[in-house]
Amino acid sequence: MPHDFMPGLAGVPAATSSISDVDGQHGVLEYRGIRVEDLCAQSSYLETAYLLLFGRLPSRSEFVRWTDDVTHHRRIKFRIIDLLKCLPEQGHPMDALQAAVAALGMFYPGRNVKDIDNNYWSAVRLVAKLPTIVAAWARLRHGDDPIPPRDELGFSENFFYMLTESAPLPLWAEIFDDCLILHAEHTMNASTFTGLVTASTLADPYTVVASSIGALKGPLHGGANEEVVVMLKEIGTADKARGYVEQALGSKRKLMGFGHRVYKVKDPRATVLQGLCQRLFKECGSSPLYDVALEVERAAADLLKGKPIYPNVDFYSGIIYDKMGISTDLFTPLFAMARVSGWLAHWLEQLRENKLFRPDQIYAGEHNRPYVPLSER
Repeated sequence: MPHDFMPGLAGVPAATSSISDVDGQHGVLEYRGIRVEDLCAQSSYLETAYLLLFGRLPSRSEFVRWTDDVTHHRRIKFRIIDLLKCLPEQGHPMDALQAAVAALGMFYPGRNVKDIDNNYWSAVRLVAKLPTIVAAWARLRHGDDPIPPRDELGFSENFFYMLTESAPLPLWAEIFDDCLILHAEHTMNASTFTGLVTASTLADPYTVVASSIGALKGPLHGGANEEVVVMLKEIGTADKARGYVEQALGSKRKLMGFGHRVYKVKDPRATVLQGLCQRLFKECGSSPLYDVALEVERAAADLLKGKPIYPNVDFYSGIIYDKMGISTDLFTPLFAMARVSGWLAHWLEQLRENKLFRPDQIYAGEHNRPYVPLSER
């Protein structure tokens, strides 16, 4: 095998970017140079989205305009609702989301990606409408009508309202908003790279985001947060955690929610999410899943001594969503709702000095094979 071949492109730079940076040795994640912990403590998801998309924190007037623009573009066309109604109820929400986002591009002008003003409105629509699509599908598949957004509610409050027809506790909205910040961006991951490849063809942004959603769905990427909750429920109680971890490691099964291609220490997002779990449970009562998770982390730390395998962003996020009563199969669509701002930031950055992605390959097949007629095979 040639030495210049790197399976999965591990460690191979595919672009230069000023959007986010990860220091995997020290557990640092920055958006435009600002640490993600600081954004969770002081910012909001919409302000963070603006930072990612436009490279700086907005002024007061810019933030008011951005917030108003997103707020007033939350509604979706009735034909998108009709499309969702035609999909099988048992289908995965990520498939419904991908189909609806791809269809959005048929309703809005987005093909001229050299039009800066039009690109702004495309970003507004996608950030605004993904939560509406997720909430609409969550209700439609159970035979319930979608709930229209309410303009007077904030971004996270409104999502819960569209999902449940009631405004959430203020703490829930605050914690959920922090979860969105933590999932908004993470350098050159699989879904971002997928979006960049699509963007490099000068496809419209709805197609770019739809392709990224497809990549995010996989259990080795965004779908892992669902698998964590499935694992914790399978373990059942904290006293069974160590035995489960021993068995999993002994049979070389992947411990869901552990390990990362970049981080060699605990994912800083997992640390923040663990703190959010504690805040949530202090007010709303603990979760048996959290107790199991703590024991899984302790057992893994003991049994994996010397190996740089620690909890990642998926390990604690699902526990928060589960406590809030959100269906497990909606966890990855929530990831997409957050990550759309990061995908779009990379899309805009790609357009500035676009070059079509066309990687090479190393051919490992045969040459000069004769064709054998069908009658002789």
